[in-house]
Amino acid sequence: MPLAFDLVDAFTAEPFRGNPAAVYVLPSWHADDWLQLVGREMNHSETAFLVRSSSGFELRWFTPLVEVDLCGHATLASAHSLWERGVVDADRIAFSTRSGVLTATRGAGLIELDFPLLPVEPWDAPAELSAAVGVRPIYVGKSRHDCLLELATEAEIRSLTPDFTRLAQVATRGVIVTARSSDPTFDFVSRFFAPAAGINEDPATGSAHCCLADFWQKKLPKSSFRAYQASPRGGVIHVRVEGTRAILGGNAVTVARGELV
Repeated sequence: MPLAFDLVDAFTAEPFRGNPAAVYVLPSWHADDWLQLVGREMNHSETAFLVRSSSGFELRWFTPLVEVDLCGHATLASAHSLWERGVVDADRIAFSTRSGVLTATRGAGLIELDFPLLPVEPWDAPAELSAAVGVRPIYVGKSRHDCLLELATEAEIRSLTPDFTRLAQVATRGVIVTARSSDPTFDFVSRFFAPAAGINEDPATGSAHCCLADFWQKKLPKSSFRAYQASPRGGVIHVRVEGTRAILGGNAVTVARGELV
């Protein structure tokens, strides 16, 4: 039986920008190896799979290579797809995931995701990290999932050309690079690299901003930010810290619909 999917660009209000995710609503769970093969076939940073439950939906995310514990843009894409298709009428959706229950709420112009804040602590990084990224950071930290490098300028962020083969050897899910924004409409900029998970550069990464929010609230006298992910596609992420939670806000747009036959 064919399975419908939506292709949704997340953390953008414009098609062909932000981060694309394929979204499948399944009648029941398929085998893990099948889910991974579909993730590989879709070949996006993440493919989201949902199954309805008594409290909302169970949600899992797959890159082309692995299942991941947390993904912001594919959660945003999933909520957008469920509302746009009329599968859900309520303005709040609960997702049961590997990272606990996550919620999406639609409000005035944005979808907001309630995610765990991921504290970042200083990290004695391996020497090969700076060599792989190709620049000397002014700060190195690590969260539960990723390492974070602060660079001196936005220009350095935008000009990076990492050695992805070497970067894949660093023992983290991914590498976040960040700096203060030179554009006053944004608080900070970032990029995210995860070659070990099959994603050389992720275009707009919600889960990375759970770490970035913790980092920047310690540096700036504020807890609410407008951030830009300076990938070639670009992405705009609104994020604020509420206790131990990171509230991620963004737009999404459906660019294609199809069937897996």
